[in-house]
Amino acid sequence: MPNIGSYTEAERRSNATWAELQERPTTFTMLTGDRPTGRLHLGHWFGTLKERVRLQDMGVKTNILIADYQVITDRDTTEHIQDNTHNMVLDYLAAGIDPQKAMIFAHSAVPALNQLMLPFLSLVSESELKRNPTVKAEAEVSNHVLTGLLLTYPVHQACDILFCKANVVPVGKDQLPHLELTRTIARRFNERYGHVFPEPAPLLSETPELPGLDGRKMSKSYGNAIALSMTEDETAKLIKKARTDSERTITFDPEGRPGVSALITTASLMNGVPPEEIAAQIGESGAGALKNYVTDTVNDYLRPMRSRRAELARDKALVHEVLERGNREANEIADATLAEVRHVMHMEY
Repeated sequence: MPNIGSYTEAERRSNATWAELQERPTTFTMLTGDRPTGRLHLGHWFGTLKERVRLQDMGVKTNILIADYQVITDRDTTEHIQDNTHNMVLDYLAAGIDPQKAMIFAHSAVPALNQLMLPFLSLVSESELKRNPTVKAEAEVSNHVLTGLLLTYPVHQACDILFCKANVVPVGKDQLPHLELTRTIARRFNERYGHVFPEPAPLLSETPELPGLDGRKMSKSYGNAIALSMTEDETAKLIKKARTDSERTITFDPEGRPGVSALITTASLMNGVPPEEIAAQIGESGAGALKNYVTDTVNDYLRPMRSRRAELARDKALVHEVLERGNREANEIADATLAEVRHVMHMEY
């Protein structure tokens, strides 16, 4: 978590960027993405996907990275990566991402993007990399040696952002240190070789963190997430198994009753009914009634998205076509940026 001073500055920069973006959306280029480590879930929808669709529809140039190389920063296999990527693209499209307006591409398919790693690595120190919260946390809890890929993970992200000259990046508080290092790399490169890259501004999300079904952060790795692609029956079964407590009367108390409150929060985000009102409505009916209420609310909310997803999935060639188009466009952009980098570095032969 960034310190108060740095967060205040990031918040100020974010607010100013939002104001400018409202006036001139087409002057902004956004880069955002996900690792294909599993199915996208409600946390992704409320945390990032919903905002991506809004920015895309405003006219912001939207670039969405499927960060397949970043899967192996902390995993030893890529066994399910093709299936995860396929389903991720379907989720994007069902959520409202339009491949005619947004560039959806895979990290591994854009070689020139990764060539930026070499000059970028020369601009950061080992201590700067090790201070990054993600790297630091992994180094502290990991039972194995910190890999070179994980150590340089923040620089990979800088390459992802800067290759397309993104000037805005939607982030949460925990990702601010990554973006700050990207800004530092852009600034140092421009000072050393000549101006090529913007210093991207953060777009801080105002969406509250969606808790998982056990009260913790919704996460694929915790197994507490409602996937966007689940069927209604699968959703009902998962919610039925959600952890609550022995007290029959339903109240909204995130600290004292995290499981019950997580269910209430999930429903509230979808139907707009205040959490306290939902709790009062269920009242003495207990956890079973609450779970039924949440199941109905979730399934009603996701039904249009799931219906569109099923329709899209019938076109067997669609995902391949979307990625082929996005990869081709990303390679054109990356080649142009790399040519510019080589020019200012006097490496044209």
